[in-house]
Amino acid sequence: MTTTRPAAVAGSFYSGDAEVLSREVDGLMERATPVSGRPHAFIVPHAGFDYSGPIAATVYAHLARRDPLPTRVVLLGPSHHVAFTGLALPGCDAFETPLGTIPLDVEGLRRALELPQVRVLPSAHAREHSLEVQLPFLQRVLPRFTLVPLVVGDASPTQVAEVLEALWGGDETVVLISSDLSHFHAWSDARALDGHTARRIVALDAEPLDGDEACGCRPVNGLLEVARRQGLTATALDLRNSGDTAGDRSRVVGYGAFAFEARP
Repeated sequence: MTTTRPAAVAGSFYSGDAEVLSREVDGLMERATPVSGRPHAFIVPHAGFDYSGPIAATVYAHLARRDPLPTRVVLLGPSHHVAFTGLALPGCDAFETPLGTIPLDVEGLRRALELPQVRVLPSAHAREHSLEVQLPFLQRVLPRFTLVPLVVGDASPTQVAEVLEALWGGDETVVLISSDLSHFHAWSDARALDGHTARRIVALDAEPLDGDEACGCRPVNGLLEVARRQGLTATALDLRNSGDTAGDRSRVVGYGAFAFEARP
């Protein structure tokens, strides 16, 4: 029997109606401006679509240009509801959104579970939005794909990097790290803080980011370690905040989109 993790934030972070959601995602994608390149990994924000959707769409417009399109997605994001150590798999066979069901990658799950820092923890996934909000974009961009979803708890950059490298794959795989940037500063302060964080990410800074700089700092730090090891380059695709999209400018959340690819 197939077990499915149902959508937890449909109707709040994004529309729960399939037709409305499809139009919403397609509209965000149409307004996004992709750039050239062939990235293997991205950092993408994870707020409600009204807030971070335009920035996230930049990543997916870029991904839509890959040829061939990936058929496996390795998706890591932070835990907002459950405290735990290591990285967590969901203990199910599929994820569901209003746009349909996404099968999980059996071989990827097996490979991840061979590592001691990875375990099955359904509670870490049950209410977690950082992974879920990426799925409707993926469903509109990729004709078919399997998913390896990991929520990251208290894990070191090296522990996360080890998991990423075990799942890295080739052209069939894209790696997505779900993270917002600074939280609840005035617009001008957030612009300065997030600009500094973006420069550190692009420089592949070896000093780990902290939670004040990026709420998904743990998976981001793991990706930066892999990028340094593999000699990747990082590019900032978009950098805005909720004051630029749909929110009050007195207390904003920062959003960045970044691409990682092999040096030419």
